[in-house]
Amino acid sequence: MYVGRFAPSPTGPLHFGSLVAAVASYCEAKANQGLWLVRMEDLDRPREMKGAADAILHQLEAFGFEWDSEVIYQSKRNEFYSEILQQLKQQQLIYPCTCTRKEIADSSNQIGIDSIIYPKTCLTHPPKTNAPIAWRIKTSPTLIKFNDAIQGSLEQNIADQVGDFVLKRADGLYAYQLAVVADDAEQKITHVVRGADLLDSTSRQIYLQQQLNYNALQYAHVPVASNIAGDKLSKQTLAKAIEVHTANHLLYDALSFLGQHPPAEIKNATLKEIWHWCGSNWQLTNIPKTRKISVPS
Repeated sequence: MYVGRFAPSPTGPLHFGSLVAAVASYCEAKANQGLWLVRMEDLDRPREMKGAADAILHQLEAFGFEWDSEVIYQSKRNEFYSEILQQLKQQQLIYPCTCTRKEIADSSNQIGIDSIIYPKTCLTHPPKTNAPIAWRIKTSPTLIKFNDAIQGSLEQNIADQVGDFVLKRADGLYAYQLAVVADDAEQKITHVVRGADLLDSTSRQIYLQQQLNYNALQYAHVPVASNIAGDKLSKQTLAKAIEVHTANHLLYDALSFLGQHPPAEIKNATLKEIWHWCGSNWQLTNIPKTRKISVPS
């Protein structure tokens, strides 16, 4: 059975970019007679906005989304993540690291896809004593290839472009990459439809899935909505929250952004009528790789 999910981070209420990802994942799951789950990725508690998780659920309900299982909160699953980390330790796939960001910057000049490549210092030398410990996974020159249903065939050399990435941070928080892979496996997720801003994380997640002998997933990364300045809509770019009282208009805009060409009358239809239209007309193949259209922040 197809099992999809929507996994927002409660750093603020849903904005238009979040709505686009939710609509795409929901419609694709329903088009495949599958399940659609909601998971709160609230691992980074310092970044979480108080009340945002409840606000997100209320927004989803007000827009007519219906999830098929209990909402999972990552902040309540540390014991589960600890078990996964212990499994990787037993397989000798991870190692402790006490290097600070400054030390890494001073000791490496290799730049990866989103940061400096860690030079494996603590893999080849004993870590410092009495220092906070992070846990990194060992990577080798492995070419990760996958076919994204929207973005096409992609590949990434995990060692050269990412390096030994962190699974548990020095401050004790579990990293997103570990949590998302573990949760997807336990929830039996089969398909991931999400924003293209997470595309660079996919190879890391596939690599970790392989090390844990998890089933491979199917991916589809939708284009990212940006503001007029060209920046991705986010809390950092002050993206405004979606308004419940204009839900039908915003659903129309989201479907248009996703290349579904909804008829103009949908703007003034009921939510039930809009979702019914989606059930008969949704086509993942219509979604463009990129979108140049920006929306007000």
